[in-house]
Amino acid sequence: MARSIYITSAEGHSGKSTVALGVLDSLSRVTPRVGVFRAIARSTAERDYVLEMLLDHDGVDLAYDECIGATYDDVRADPEAALVKIVEHYTRVAAQCDAVVVLGSDYTDVGSPAELAFNARIAANLATPVLLVLSGRQLQGHTERLGSTEARTAQQIGQLASLAVGELRRGNAELAATVVNRAHADHTDDIIEAVAQHTPGAPVWALPEDRLLVAPTMADVLRAVDGELVKGDEELLAREALGVTVAGMSMANILPRLDEGDVVLIAADRGDALLAALSANSSGTFPSLAGIVLNGPFEIPEPLQRLVDGLATSIPIIRAAGDTYPTAMRIMSARGRLAASSPQRYNRALSLFEQSVDITELVRVLGVANATVVTPIMFQHQLMERARADRRHIVLPEGGDDRILKAAAILLERGVAKLTILGEPFEVRARAIELGLDIREAAVLSPFDPVYVDRFATEYARLRAHKGMTYDKAADLVTDVSYFGTMMVHMGDADGMVSGAAHTTAHTIRPSFEIIKTRPGVSVVSSVFLMALADRVLVYGDCAVIPDPSSEQLSDIAISSAGTAAQFGIEPRVAMLSYSTGESGSGADVEKVREATRLARERAPELPIEGPIQYDAAADVAVAKAKMPGSAVAGRATVFVFPDLNTGNNTYKAVQRSAGAVAIGPVLQGLNRPINDLSRGALVDDIVNTVVITAIQAQES
Repeated sequence: MARSIYITSAEGHSGKSTVALGVLDSLSRVTPRVGVFRAIARSTAERDYVLEMLLDHDGVDLAYDECIGATYDDVRADPEAALVKIVEHYTRVAAQCDAVVVLGSDYTDVGSPAELAFNARIAANLATPVLLVLSGRQLQGHTERLGSTEARTAQQIGQLASLAVGELRRGNAELAATVVNRAHADHTDDIIEAVAQHTPGAPVWALPEDRLLVAPTMADVLRAVDGELVKGDEELLAREALGVTVAGMSMANILPRLDEGDVVLIAADRGDALLAALSANSSGTFPSLAGIVLNGPFEIPEPLQRLVDGLATSIPIIRAAGDTYPTAMRIMSARGRLAASSPQRYNRALSLFEQSVDITELVRVLGVANATVVTPIMFQHQLMERARADRRHIVLPEGGDDRILKAAAILLERGVAKLTILGEPFEVRARAIELGLDIREAAVLSPFDPVYVDRFATEYARLRAHKGMTYDKAADLVTDVSYFGTMMVHMGDADGMVSGAAHTTAHTIRPSFEIIKTRPGVSVVSSVFLMALADRVLVYGDCAVIPDPSSEQLSDIAISSAGTAAQFGIEPRVAMLSYSTGESGSGADVEKVREATRLARERAPELPIEGPIQYDAAADVAVAKAKMPGSAVAGRATVFVFPDLNTGNNTYKAVQRSAGAVAIGPVLQGLNRPINDLSRGALVDDIVNTVVITAIQAQES
């Protein structure tokens, strides 16, 4: 039976979803089959967005309908029958998992003491210990600022803990740990001490208040006012709305009241106010606004509409039909949602949890043993931990690409690497603010910065003097972002570079051939993909660089790939792939692989290398026994070296699609310093993974 934890709170709006996400992510690092279960859902008619978010986590493989115990209607109609139903549904989920995160009810319409008591009964009947979530803030109703609450003192939170723990005990529920969410950042130690007095033997952690996590997004505001997006970039609806300003006065009086991330509420017949707000947002001398809501039954006059169109603004402009006061109240009542559709908020929540909770202690308390298999999510976590343990400086040349900015925000939030982003600083930072991204910790550097251009041009002209390179030509060339970024790595201003989201592979890696060059003893630059399968990680090479390698190049690829495998914790057992195994076949292609195997063994006699060998004999133990008995590699290969790029590229893509593998790469190998190329179709997660890989490579370069 799975080891489980029941997450419940003593009141509503405590932030259980943030804690549940953090616990789920922590369990996914140590065990392959993690489940989630919602004990009481609000209804079956409307899907539970918190449950959907948790099910969307990479470590979970369950269907939505099987993860719900009962509804509020079920509990009201017959509590005992609902409890039986919850236990039955939970048992079916637990049978499929090694660990289950059970999320309690949301305090929608039942008094807090009664609801906590029922949650305690559920936990006791599931034989699942409780992780109690307490809120460090007390909602104070609506004020002029969104998300306005009053911080609780340590003594108040301690008293709340005492009452909640008493209720759990009366319900025969076992307390495993307590998390105080939204705690006052300056008093977390006092809060932990106050709560610990009432929870002896159970660890207590405190997550400090994070305004961005509780703020509604512009999409939430759009729903709250039942409005229509009439202008602006739909992608910017993901930005958090941190406050609301009602433009009821003249703009001379409104402008000083604008704050970063404000929603400005303007009557639709106030064209002067609309233009002033748009001008303030684009000026660079006023705070950046999250959006504008136009309210009332008024149409925007055609000349004004034409003027707004001409401004080409990207800020969301929403139309709402209501009067000013009720619309303002609806905006201020909008609730933020921690959802998988908001990667920035999702990763911010995970980062906050990681920084505040002792993950090792949490896993120990839950009694979940480390698994022997390695799933994709476990492997990615291991890589991120390694990168975080010794942060390196990575340059991202493509600051004009939104995917790069989103990946940068995630990397900075998770503390994975120090970053420099190339681009004009004002443009890059303005776009990040528009997207609601926090990249303040990143350096943003113009590739036309005269100090750097002079320094890089002087060095590049020296390096390429034998090719007739002059300072003037070099000064022009190094302003190209690929050359500029590569020179940063060469000159020690960065430890590695990741590019290619908006440039070709040739454009990205050509400067590295000229400037960084290959390591001693390595004749070619090649690549591998780290293929994270359901239960293990394999290395495929070369799948991206050399179209038709010679025997000498294949041996080089094999040795480099084995080194890369070892670098990422994979014991290298190298299979030199061909269409025949051992001595069973002949022909030029087979002989090329046979010769490459001989050369690789000669150069690296300590490496277990087998070839020529077919893929099935390399990967499947049963086939290996028949085709190549007694081999140290056959049936157990971890590094697969393909005879040509056509075979390698198609095989990795076939395995990626058919087996659901996570393909991390291409990882370039053989260079003196780490430079890695992205696909122009790269997703944000691909960019994050590649930067993590590059940072780890930089630790050992």
